[in-house]
Amino acid sequence: MKALSLLLVAALPALAAEPVPPFDGSIERLDPALDALLAKEAKIEVLATGFNWSEGPVWRDGRIVFSDVPENTVFGWKEGDTAASVVLKPSGSLRNDGQGSNGLAVDAAGNLILCQHGERRIARLEKDGSFTSLADRYDGKRFNSPNDLVIDKKGVIYFTDPPYGLKDKTKAELPFHGVYAVGKSGKAVLLIEDVKFPNGIALSPDQNTLYLAVSDPESTRIMAYDLTETAMVDNGDVIRKAKNGRVLFDAQPLKSPTRKGLCDGMKVDTQGNIWTTGPGGVLIITKEGKHLGSILTGQATGNCAFGDDGSTIYITADMFLLRVKTLVKGTGSGQ
Repeated sequence: MKALSLLLVAALPALAAEPVPPFDGSIERLDPALDALLAKEAKIEVLATGFNWSEGPVWRDGRIVFSDVPENTVFGWKEGDTAASVVLKPSGSLRNDGQGSNGLAVDAAGNLILCQHGERRIARLEKDGSFTSLADRYDGKRFNSPNDLVIDKKGVIYFTDPPYGLKDKTKAELPFHGVYAVGKSGKAVLLIEDVKFPNGIALSPDQNTLYLAVSDPESTRIMAYDLTETAMVDNGDVIRKAKNGRVLFDAQPLKSPTRKGLCDGMKVDTQGNIWTTGPGGVLIITKEGKHLGSILTGQATGNCAFGDDGSTIYITADMFLLRVKTLVKGTGSGQ
């Protein structure tokens, strides 16, 4: 199924109804091990401002691209730009009657893959500006609103489906907030159904562990699951099962009036450390669940992604697009 989209390149419009507050961020060091990941002189740079709610960044074609969910727009920014530019509008609600894209990824062919809130599906942006639906239903029922995704080396897409993008008075067709996998067959396989508000999703460097950020305001946390060798095969796709779910890091105690946000988007570096948004900004956590430190943004922070040569972390923090140079590289564009 394809639907025509509109590709634009334009200067960033004035989105915010109120003046953008000054940025007030810092890097919090809780363990000396952080010094091997973030240099002591590392600084947070503000690249662009004025967004409604920035989300879902991914590095593609020499620039960072990211969603502004309420504005139904994908923006882009590259070195030398004085402002972000519109890359895609509409991005997730083709009739402009719902929210836009959220999580973004890039497949092995370089195609942009989007979690489309308004269309309630995973879609691929084609070269002619149209969208191809890759998954929009489970067991004949429409998804809630796919939120974030990660693509493995075999091209299998893992994604989360909380209800955040459902319009007012739109009823969910599924009785749970699922985590799914979909391959070339287009058939979504349910991996996890017992987590309320699954959000960000990532894979370990060896792709044998699935990480899940849970944005439940009563229990925000990072979960880890083993991807077992016991496979579910459908039309040639091999989908591994997610087993042995456990809490890797409990972020609930970090919440405070001065540390906004919940566990949301995440990425993994080549050493296996998890860079997850959470209370206060971006939390850097080891694969064993030890909190090494945080990039404090002063805002509720949606997501992050590695870019440039892999050694820069780009951060979408409410109305801001930020970056910090790192001493470690991310695991890849699709992740």
